[in-house]
Amino acid sequence: MAKAKTTAFFCKECGNEYSKWFGQCPSCKSWNTLVEQPAQTKKSTSTRGIVSAINTDAKIVPLKSIDLEEKDRISTDMKELDRVLGGGIVQGSLCLLGGDPGIGKSTLLLQMCYNLANKNIKVLYISGEESLKQIKLRADRIGECKGELNVLCETNLNNIENVLTEHKPELVIIDSIQTMFKEEVNAAPGSISQVRESTQTLLQLAKGLNISIFIVGHVTKEGVVAGPRMLEHMVDTVLYFEGDRYASYRLLRGVKNRFGSTNEIGVFEMQEKGLVEVPNPSEYMLNGRPEDSSGSVVVCLMEGTRPLMVEIQALVCDSNFGMARRTAAGMDYNRVNLLMAVLEKRAGIHLSGSDAYVNIAGGIKVNEPALDLGVVLALVSSFKNKAIDSKTVIFGEVGLSGEVRAVSQVQQRINEAIKLGFENVILPMVCLKNIKNSDRINLIAVGNVNDAIKLL
Repeated sequence: MAKAKTTAFFCKECGNEYSKWFGQCPSCKSWNTLVEQPAQTKKSTSTRGIVSAINTDAKIVPLKSIDLEEKDRISTDMKELDRVLGGGIVQGSLCLLGGDPGIGKSTLLLQMCYNLANKNIKVLYISGEESLKQIKLRADRIGECKGELNVLCETNLNNIENVLTEHKPELVIIDSIQTMFKEEVNAAPGSISQVRESTQTLLQLAKGLNISIFIVGHVTKEGVVAGPRMLEHMVDTVLYFEGDRYASYRLLRGVKNRFGSTNEIGVFEMQEKGLVEVPNPSEYMLNGRPEDSSGSVVVCLMEGTRPLMVEIQALVCDSNFGMARRTAAGMDYNRVNLLMAVLEKRAGIHLSGSDAYVNIAGGIKVNEPALDLGVVLALVSSFKNKAIDSKTVIFGEVGLSGEVRAVSQVQQRINEAIKLGFENVILPMVCLKNIKNSDRINLIAVGNVNDAIKLL
């Protein structure tokens, strides 16, 4: 018999597609992760038929005639979730929620279903991983649902398609996309082909029936959604649920959002009865911060429209080996090396013979440039063993010439510092002209790292 033709080779880790096999994936550098996807022996039903069967009155509509109403968004009654979604759930949207196992994805979606069911919204929770009794046990821990919440345990997407077409719920949860399969696709559930075809079918159902669908996706060891990369391009919104599973806090971050900003984050705390919103994450992140300790500073960051206070901890000590060690947790490792090189060249602080450890307390991951000045002062504070006043907030970007550059939304950062009781703010000098009503806090402007170091 002739050998079946091969369509492509897929990487199980990153989902990239190649025309031939490699021992190491050229994209994610993982070994022995490429799998061969055989050609389909059974002709699959085109997903375009779903739309044609649902909506046969396709017509051209002028852009000016389209009305946007507030009812096009559904509030989840969870302010943190609504913030990340851009104001609520958009009707007919397809959202992807990813996260590590056990982080609380199913709990978050089930609590959202509770709130919507209590508002008499038709909700259908479809699970392919848990039985009805398991879902009931988790629901009992959260509390009692006063509304009508329907549950379905099914993995065959053809049957799910029939149920959605018949009952037409307003919100559907798919937990998870890796367990769904289509009979027409000659591949195992969770494979690249099944995930891609299942998502395409759900996308057509969401748009054709005007149903809001949330799908749960597993993540790889690198922290990205398992499956082809095009999976994130197909959906309208991509959310990641982050956090240390051994800690109580959780961060909901928007990576892609066609209906709002991708810079917003939502903060939750995992408690015995489920996830509880954290309305003031700055106070929560600074809880237990040591006072009058060298190497510890507070930095104000901006996550979308929300100011967030975090603590930076630095530890500089003599190296016992020929090569100094550098470690960064919560921020870019290369950025720490760059800032230490600026201190060596521009400030004359010799750190080449010292080990340096930088940590963002609480496990949060930060990439904003306003973190730079706080990292610099934390390193110098630990190196000289001189503490920075615990009532001081620091923010500013540091350039390669040692200058302290401007950052955005300065007034919001200062207002957050005033609200939390801080007395001093160290900020870039070029930002002073954009500040109003600064009588309630002491502003210390610096032009370069040398000016900032003199404050110690």
